[in-house]
Amino acid sequence: MNINASLERVRERAAAEGLLDVAYASTDSPFGPLLLAKTPMGLVRLGLPNQDADELLVELAAKISPRVLEAPAALDEERRELDLYFDRKLDSFDLPLDWSLSDGFRLRVLHQIATIPYGETRTYTEMARGAGNERAVRAAGTACGRNPIPLVVPCHRVLRSGGALGGYGGGLPMKRGLLTLEGVLDESPPG
Repeated sequence: MNINASLERVRERAAAEGLLDVAYASTDSPFGPLLLAKTPMGLVRLGLPNQDADELLVELAAKISPRVLEAPAALDEERRELDLYFDRKLDSFDLPLDWSLSDGFRLRVLHQIATIPYGETRTYTEMARGAGNERAVRAAGTACGRNPIPLVVPCHRVLRSGGALGGYGGGLPMKRGLLTLEGVLDESPPG
């Protein structure tokens, strides 16, 4: 008996019987492998290449449900949209999102970030203001750093006042690469 076929039947049965609360899969990107996880409500976690996938899965099991199962077919649409984005053929994701890993001010900041159009940037101050507290710039930065759904909720589009890149959970080379991909930064090397 083919082990992959058996695993697929187990996945399908778990989903059909309501035993699958979190489906996950990995996908390639120009920056390295990404971990995608979704609940019945939508995409709940996108792990970046520099994040430990096993730790992210443990976190999902603790914060969402222990019923976490690898189910690549369940994330076909998310992987398709990410591929199109990286190929510069998609400038707006159309995926349902599960915001349950964020709350309070952080969630309000992430909702603000989600409105930043492709190829544009905003400042941490603008995100704090939009979330209801203009003086909470550091908290807005923390919300960006703890964004559980980067890329789709484009925290890479948030910069420091004056245009400096600031930080990024995937590292500054990835932030620079994403902003270059979107045409915000010049592709030619400085010099």
